[in-house]
Amino acid sequence: MRHGQSTTNAEGRFTGWTDVPLTPRGEDETVRAARSIAREGLLPDVVHTSLLRRSVHSADLALGTLDRLWIPVRRSWRLNERQYGALTGRLKHEVRQEAGPGRYRHWRRSLHGRPAPLPADALARLRADPRYAALRPDAVPAVESLADMITRVVPYWTDVLVPQLRAGATVLVVAHGNSLRALAAVLDRLTGDEAERLDIPTGAPLRHDFDGDLRPLVRHGTYLDPGSAARADLVAAEGH
Repeated sequence: MRHGQSTTNAEGRFTGWTDVPLTPRGEDETVRAARSIAREGLLPDVVHTSLLRRSVHSADLALGTLDRLWIPVRRSWRLNERQYGALTGRLKHEVRQEAGPGRYRHWRRSLHGRPAPLPADALARLRADPRYAALRPDAVPAVESLADMITRVVPYWTDVLVPQLRAGATVLVVAHGNSLRALAAVLDRLTGDEAERLDIPTGAPLRHDFDGDLRPLVRHGTYLDPGSAARADLVAAEGH
């Protein structure tokens, strides 16, 4: 599940690793999402979040609604949102106007597109953040493409999520649009074109069931709320 709407989602900005809160709408989205999880009988055994508050808060709200605050929670920078570099904090519609529709889409949706990196002073502040102090400096990126995100997420999938799934756990990952796109690219074995076309709305649980070889029974998964597919179209149109 992608976190609920954040303040920068509402403003139409590139957020990246910037730590921003949920809006009241985002909190409501998350509570409704948790209720849909309960209706489907998918009570999680373990939860995974990024280190960013919009992910952490969404997971806490969901677990509170499900009366599952007692289950294990694991947090990792590998589930953080994509590092948007110099686009961080900028309004999407302004970037599209300045760069043009083709370059805007290349930066935002393509597999290998990267904008300019984060300025050196901003990157230094980020690397000094206590959340990332234990990481090698080069593990905190100045900018990322979706392909970089996939490389970042693969170890978390293979080393952390796969063993839990093989043990029969119901696993809830509450993360971000691009870290979940990257995770979907791995577990669904998406082509580059499929990954580029994937849009994930806020607060919309996406269910994946797996066979014994951890191949998805339904490729691309199934949204618990059928209306979520229409909300994904709104994500694709951001900045237009």
